Amino acid sequence: MTPLEAGAVGGGVRTTLRLEGAVLLLGALVAYQQVGAGWGAFALLFLVPDLSMLGYLRGPRAGALLYNAAHSTLGPAALIALGALAAQPVALAMGLVWLAHIGFDRLLGYGLKYGTGFGHTHLGRIGRRDAW
Repeated sequence: MTPLEAGAVGGGVRTTLRLEGAVLLLGALVAYQQVGAGWGAFALLFLVPDLSMLGYLRGPRAGALLYNAAHSTLGPAALIALGALAAQPVALAMGLVWLAHIGFDRLLGYGLKYGTGFGHTHLGRIGRRDAW
């Protein structure tokens, strides 16, 4: 294992985390359906968290910080709680779309980023192997 891979999980733990992503995605989709929000809005909002990748224009550390802020479950959990507790269906729906996006990313193996580069994640390396 290289030093860049030292912070990444592997084997059964990685598989479990990716399966958790699938469950997160499925749960968010089911909840979104129950909320009754439009699927057109879902499609428009689904990739919005990926705009955080623009942080990489300022370098890998800034990129990782912004990407992780947009791909942690803390933000959507707070938005969902606000939506549910304050009877704000738009906030609830947006939080569920955000959560679905995170689950989808985790299912595909896109984990939280380390400041050493976009391809270095807690779920292992992503991207072309010859670029390392």
